Amino acid sequence: MGGRKPAARRGTTWAGVCRAALSLPGVAEGVSYRTPALRVRKKLIARLKEDGETIALRVELDDRDVALQLDPRAFFLTEHYRPYPFMLVRLAEARPALLWKLLENAWRMQAGKALVSRR
Repeated sequence: MGGRKPAARRGTTWAGVCRAALSLPGVAEGVSYRTPALRVRKKLIARLKEDGETIALRVELDDRDVALQLDPRAFFLTEHYRPYPFMLVRLAEARPALLWKLLENAWRMQAGKALVSRR
């Protein structure tokens, strides 16, 4: 009984990420490095990596540091991404609610005031 909360569900798919992102104003599907991608105002917010199980997600560097510490099962970084405002997300390990917040933040970073005001 106690006051313990059940663990949040883990796992989503690229299709789930797309459904969530496409609900935001101005988001469009496209291609980046020959893989499916999501953009707003032609600016990349996320792309599916070649393995089909991981995404590269735009993120503020401070938020990235927190996410990497908060949930290393879901979020990670390679040396390639270290200097860029992106992090890698294991779709099978990501908590959908947290991923949605990060995706919305990525959108806000790139959308511009006019689109953000339509949200």
